[in-house]
Amino acid sequence: MDPADQNPAVGCPKGSRRRRPISVIGGVSFYGNSQTEEIESLLTQPAARPPVPAHQVLPYKAVSARFRPFTFSQSTPIGLDRVGRRRQMRASNVSSDGGTESSALVDDNGSEEDYSYEDICQANPRYLQPGGEQLAINELISDGSVVCAEALWDHVTMDDQELGFKAGDVIQVLEASNKDWWWGRSEDKEAWFPASFVRLRVNQEELSENSSSTQGEEQEEDAGKNRHRHLESKHQMRTNVIQEIMNTERVYIKHLKDICEGYIRQCRKHTGMFTVAQLATIFGNIEDIYKFQRKFLKDLEKQYNKEEPHLSEIGSCFLQHQEGFAIYSEYCNNHPGACAELSRLMKQGRYRHFFEACRLLQQMIDIAIDGFLLTPVQKICKYPLQLAELLKYTTQEHSDYNNIKAAYEAMKNVACLINERKRRLESIDKIARWQVSIVGWEGLDILERSSELIHSGELTQVSRHGKSQQRTFFLFDHQLVSCKKDLLRRDVLYYRGRTDMDEVRLVDLEDGRDKDWNLSVKNAFKLVSKTTDEVHLFCAKKQEDKARWLQACGDERRRVREDREMGMEISENQKKLAMLNAQKAGHGKSKGKF
Repeated sequence: MDPADQNPAVGCPKGSRRRRPISVIGGVSFYGNSQTEEIESLLTQPAARPPVPAHQVLPYKAVSARFRPFTFSQSTPIGLDRVGRRRQMRASNVSSDGGTESSALVDDNGSEEDYSYEDICQANPRYLQPGGEQLAINELISDGSVVCAEALWDHVTMDDQELGFKAGDVIQVLEASNKDWWWGRSEDKEAWFPASFVRLRVNQEELSENSSSTQGEEQEEDAGKNRHRHLESKHQMRTNVIQEIMNTERVYIKHLKDICEGYIRQCRKHTGMFTVAQLATIFGNIEDIYKFQRKFLKDLEKQYNKEEPHLSEIGSCFLQHQEGFAIYSEYCNNHPGACAELSRLMKQGRYRHFFEACRLLQQMIDIAIDGFLLTPVQKICKYPLQLAELLKYTTQEHSDYNNIKAAYEAMKNVACLINERKRRLESIDKIARWQVSIVGWEGLDILERSSELIHSGELTQVSRHGKSQQRTFFLFDHQLVSCKKDLLRRDVLYYRGRTDMDEVRLVDLEDGRDKDWNLSVKNAFKLVSKTTDEVHLFCAKKQEDKARWLQACGDERRRVREDREMGMEISENQKKLAMLNAQKAGHGKSKGKF
């Protein structure tokens, strides 16, 4: 008997050859694991294709842990600088009676964790797993159905016989004979890809709209019904996403309230245990975040349509508050220090007991304080993911479409700004160590005005009288620093001066005689003061070196403008801390090098 006839969820008359949507076979196991050899014998591989890759693919959780850079702090979760690369593990599924179901793997904080493919399948059997139902998948393919899978995680490969993709990419499955490796097409390439890195899409209606149709009144009638069901499904899926956004926002507000009232308020009562500086280190600006999020949730609630959630228009709320989300940058940058201070205190029993007593008194869920303090970091990363999911199920005709699209871009920019500020903080530590290594430094610290090294290299500086000096130059935002190498120890640099890039303009010079100075120059350019007659003439060894310097000077001006527009600032305390740490580390460890 045909397996389709045994399954009441299929919903097709016995013997019918109608195309079946992929969603109906989710979680149905047609064959047990013991029949793998029988499946592989029934589904032979085309001879024209390369052999299945022999190497094993580790579960994604193991891969991510293995290659995750240990230098990343908890303040910037993996993927913050690649927003959208790792998607939420959620499926909105069409059930046999035409309704929908939605599930997500979340922890008590309302945030997704890393789960292996097997974890997801166990939590939600409607995911189509590789292996048991392979014959059914190939049967659908052979019937002419378009079977698509959505990438759960990135697959990076240098092998031409393997298909590379990013999380969220859609791959057409052309064959699923092997339980570990499937053959598929992405864009214009066909190759093998690991089945454990994808899930079969449970909503294929949009694909059927683009597929070829047969003639006949029955076909047209079915198409009309499909479009109606598709529209209803879209509404339900948008409802699911909207409700999830609202619910997680309410839970998040509860967590913030518990932190402020359960921990901070109690800590301030015990001045013998905590100094003001310690509390600022541990909790950062979380009280400001709580105040901001209450306003944000209040506006969300106004836009939430309780009777018909899919009609809710929440995009404007994100746009209205997009500048306010920038306060998360300070919190994320402060978080590593908070973790370090908490770790130090938790070595003492009285602090462990105190924080646990605070949690019980506030009737908070059973999560340690460091878990609560991580929730703002997780939350700001989650917004772009939620908006991307909402945009997927918002039609262009929807009144909220343009605002949701703009909100998605805005929250991605917020995440990028936070990541950029973290990178700058790491950069200022390096710059501080570099300054400490320079012999004879004069004037203000480099961090007083700069936070990023843009370019460095050798140039010949020429005076009006034709005297030339070989110098090593370091171009930072706002200033150009000149140094001289030691004649014997070439890794030692002596400070020789600096130029304020805000007060000069760049002049490119042609090879030949300079009419102003009456000197013959090659690969040269000038920095001319905007307010005085001061001029600096530089010559590079090669034309390409000069081109790099000209490009770097242009980049310096562009970054200064962008920093001003984005409000990119490093606090005075962070600058002082960086210099203090560099001075403690000593002078001789990194002689003038980045």
